[in-house]
Amino acid sequence: MRSKGSAPVLETVRRRAVQQVLRGQTQAAVAIALGVHPVTIAKWVARHRAEGDVGLAAKPTPGRPRYLSPGQDQQVRQWLAQKPTSHGFPTDLWTARRVAELIRRKFEIAFHPHYLRAWLTQRGYSPQRPARRPRQRNEANILHWVANDWPRIQKKRATPKPTSS
Repeated sequence: MRSKGSAPVLETVRRRAVQQVLRGQTQAAVAIALGVHPVTIAKWVARHRAEGDVGLAAKPTPGRPRYLSPGQDQQVRQWLAQKPTSHGFPTDLWTARRVAELIRRKFEIAFHPHYLRAWLTQRGYSPQRPARRPRQRNEANILHWVANDWPRIQKKRATPKPTSS
């Protein structure tokens, strides 16, 4: 299993481990200090002896490359700071589906909304839900009820009756 950390950080750990072994520390002591298996230290030292510093360099991670460049990622974040209506959507509500649509329109890159929901969550954006209000809602009547009727109803609370023992 791969250690946690970015590629440059892991490369630094490998280089430090090899330097400590070359200075005279035992591989077991270095492994304990860095929290890795002693066999891993032995492999790093062997690779350094065979290939030099190049053998300890970070290698590109395999797998599908990222779709959005860092610049595009930043552009999407700037869009999220704006209102969706400025991008042609009917309401001021960002959804994963709308973000996917905007990325598809601007960058011609297709994302599934489920992936974008996780992507947005990782970047600190919470799901937005519209405030659902009935169309018949009358604010004036509600304010009148809260001011006049609600206090009257609160005063007439029933007192608790004693329970049998």
